[in-house]
Amino acid sequence: MKFIYTILIFLGSFTITAQENKSKVIDTIQNKLKELKIPGLQVAIIHNNEIEVLESFGYANVPFSIKTNDSTMFSINSIAKIFASTAIMQLVEKDQISIDQPIENYLDSLPQKWNSITIRQLLSHTSGLPEIEDSETEGLIGGKGQDSAWIAVQNLPLLSQPGEKFNYNATNYLLIQKIIEKYGKLPYEEFLQKNQFDIVGMNNTHFGHSFEVKENQSPTYCYYYLDKSIGDYVKGNTLLEVSETFPTMLRADAGAFSTASDLAKWIIGLQSGAFLKKNNVRQMWSPVKLKNGTFGGFGGMLNAYALGWPVIKRKEHTAVAPIGGGRASLNIYPDDQLSIILLTNLSGIPTYEIVDDIAKLYFEK
Repeated sequence: MKFIYTILIFLGSFTITAQENKSKVIDTIQNKLKELKIPGLQVAIIHNNEIEVLESFGYANVPFSIKTNDSTMFSINSIAKIFASTAIMQLVEKDQISIDQPIENYLDSLPQKWNSITIRQLLSHTSGLPEIEDSETEGLIGGKGQDSAWIAVQNLPLLSQPGEKFNYNATNYLLIQKIIEKYGKLPYEEFLQKNQFDIVGMNNTHFGHSFEVKENQSPTYCYYYLDKSIGDYVKGNTLLEVSETFPTMLRADAGAFSTASDLAKWIIGLQSGAFLKKNNVRQMWSPVKLKNGTFGGFGGMLNAYALGWPVIKRKEHTAVAPIGGGRASLNIYPDDQLSIILLTNLSGIPTYEIVDDIAKLYFEK
């Protein structure tokens, strides 16, 4: 009887702690909504492989005053790379490819200067490949479509020798997509649907352009506009709707729309071994060193990069922390059995910092 009583006290304490955390999370989110003027937001928190928090806030569509709900799909932009890196590791498990072999073993008719680059270097953006996207126009180089851009990028010089520098660009994942399609024997999106999304029941995740009209898809907004007098973006006070094109040959790089609920299912599936062995998950999350022994990354707390996953490398509470378009973040803290997903429809905000602040509520416990 005493044993049962002790267990009941323990379970009661856990429930109170979970409720306290949830209350603090909601307070933090509501403060950020006001401070950053975020129209709509979803948050999901997975603790000990269980969804502990799943909440929606604000408006999915501002002009029509449509509220955000659990089925609202947000643009997750570059977070899509985690699906691609997982797909590569699935092919590794089937002994179809090796990430440390040069890409000339897997793809034909590449420029000779690209041949020694490895799949690991593609995944970690340490290949030195030139960029296929134009930073000024935010489209593809040359402005004449996908085929033309693919020809053009192959004639550009390397940005650095393979393994020397971290250069984050879409060309890496264009080649990753080609490898997945060739050895997965399916179009890229079909491969993901069959080998990842369907396995965990993700029914609200798809690829496309931001301007396509889809049921439950939220537009993306921002406060930044191009000031032609200075040739740069500046922050204004008017909320603007963003129109983004995601080329089909770069879907491994970006262009996914999803919900916090779907991504929570995916994370639980990934960590439970539903579609990838745990040792390969650990390999995928291991930061890649440059030739000089240092780590490349975005800077700040995102100070390293693994295989498609930005990394928060520190003594305690290390995390893998994919970010998407300055509007979405997905942080997994493996040692803390904690994952936090934050999706918004406002571009240009530090979502990964908000997520890390929320995580600290759990670290304190």
